[in-house]
Amino acid sequence: MSDHAGVYPPLLTDPYADAHTQPFWDAALEGRLLVPRCTNCGTFRLPPGPFCFVCQHQQVDWVELPGTGTIYTFTIVRHPLRPQLVDVVPYVAAVIELDGTQGAGARIMGNVIDRDVDDVAIGDRVRMSWDRISETFAVPRFVPA
Repeated sequence: MSDHAGVYPPLLTDPYADAHTQPFWDAALEGRLLVPRCTNCGTFRLPPGPFCFVCQHQQVDWVELPGTGTIYTFTIVRHPLRPQLVDVVPYVAAVIELDGTQGAGARIMGNVIDRDVDDVAIGDRVRMSWDRISETFAVPRFVPA
């Protein structure tokens, strides 16, 4: 999936996960979106980390989200920032507000693919599509819902 226009190539082939991020990456390999939610205040932690950025609590529940959402903001990259990107520009880098978080602020960054970059707009509905890079790493991408 990552060798054509509009698809940003991953720089890694392994997530180099730790105890706080491994459940996210394990679920990604299964095509699922699993996100930690603070057991104290309910804040979703993206990216996953050891402390809640709202209340500093450490315990989490891992919650499966539907992998759908709305484009919150985006940019179209038209100039290749590295020589390796000449064949993939233009591409869309977006922040997606995830469904299933009940306003708890869960957003994730990702590449919007399978759509003309000039047709992408804030508020567009998207769904997650996992691009398996290696045996240990799947990258989230977003396609029109």
